[in-house]
Amino acid sequence: MEFEGAEAGPGTARPGGRTARVRAAVLRAAGDVLAEQGFAHLDLADIARRADVGKTTVYRRWGTVAGLVTDLLEDMAQQSVPRTETGSLLGDLTANARLVQRTLADPRQGPLFKAVIAAATGDPGTARALHGFYAVRVEEWAPCVEGAVARGEAPEGTDPHEVVRAVSAPLYYRLLTTALPLDEASADRAAAAATAAARAGAYVRGG
Repeated sequence: MEFEGAEAGPGTARPGGRTARVRAAVLRAAGDVLAEQGFAHLDLADIARRADVGKTTVYRRWGTVAGLVTDLLEDMAQQSVPRTETGSLLGDLTANARLVQRTLADPRQGPLFKAVIAAATGDPGTARALHGFYAVRVEEWAPCVEGAVARGEAPEGTDPHEVVRAVSAPLYYRLLTTALPLDEASADRAAAAATAAARAGAYVRGG
């Protein structure tokens, strides 16, 4: 599965061991519930049942729903597809936009992200986890913009993080506020717009 951003962290020192298998099963069950029913239905006892793991293990390991969501998002960020470097700013940003588009249009990942974003508006722990997830993903793609600046494709002082955020922003807006299809054409438009703005100096720090 292509994924914008999931499985390392505590307890995975022995890849393939029981701890890793338990974590994978629990996070998979949590993701399923988020995608199918939303954050409000995320219950640690139910997750334990779905994952065929003891409740005590789940409560001891994750403690709270927010703790479980935090681990899920960290896992997603760590397993996400690495950046693509094509040699041009437009090519790199298009690759980023298409990755985001495929993730959000995915029948499981799209609803999962919607659920987490909705929960983050009212739960500080979930909000911190979501912010951490996107910080990792933006940091992964920022070198593409830095390379473009070095090649002279964008002006000195361009903020690479702002450029990367500008690519995905229209796609999330489309997902959350419209019923329009989230297709590859919309991804390409987002990348082209961010590229044009970056080249014009819109993201120069302090500009």
